Amino acid sequence: MTDDASGGFDEFEVIPAVDIQNGEVVQLVQGERGTEKTYGDPIEAAQRWIDAGAETLHLIDLDGAFEGERGNAGAIDAVIDAVDVPTQLGGGIRTAEDATDLLERGVDRVILGTAAVENPDIVAEISDDHPDSVVVSLDAKDGEVVVEGWTEGAGISPVEAAQRYEDLGAAAILFTNVDVEGRLEGVATEPVQELVDATDIPVIASGGVATLEDVRDLEDAGAAAVVVGSALYEGNFTLAQAQATVDAGE
Repeated sequence: MTDDASGGFDEFEVIPAVDIQNGEVVQLVQGERGTEKTYGDPIEAAQRWIDAGAETLHLIDLDGAFEGERGNAGAIDAVIDAVDVPTQLGGGIRTAEDATDLLERGVDRVILGTAAVENPDIVAEISDDHPDSVVVSLDAKDGEVVVEGWTEGAGISPVEAAQRYEDLGAAAILFTNVDVEGRLEGVATEPVQELVDATDIPVIASGGVATLEDVRDLEDAGAAAVVVGSALYEGNFTLAQAQATVDAGE
């Protein structure tokens, strides 16, 4: 990750997603089990994106996200051992001890969703010992943050939640718009813009990216980075094309 001293991004970054379920790379539609399309071995996928120019990898243990405990630890450890770029990891990280173990294991940033909603102070607890290491995942359906693998509403808006976690020391917000996630039908920029305007920490956007224009639109909305999954795996565009589109607008 290309960070400055304040924990932000020096330049907009396109981050490939490596979402793992049952030991394989998959992409889900709107986060629903049973909708997955499989894309093979995690190490091969990770290396493919690094060879294509990825500066960061976004790793998600989908089984962990749904079950509440890490279900693909072996596969993820293998990816971390195999790659030489920064990684951010989420899914099933429920305690400060889990997060600390992963950070000491070599993960650069942990992504907390359900754990941060249920116990906001966990963000400060981890950040005190490992500054700039916590990304809080705010996944939203119909304008409400959802948890437990996107199955339960948390009764709070993304903006309210982002401000809370900024105060607690979060390094960044990962915002996933579940309404458009995995559908390859385009992005919704207004919620991203609202978060950018409401906080001073970087907002990483995720969900719905289908075209190079979507990538540009999220950059224009003020996002510091975008996580891309299905569009890259399906060949809608290449990682190099996405980064070149952004660079051309600088």
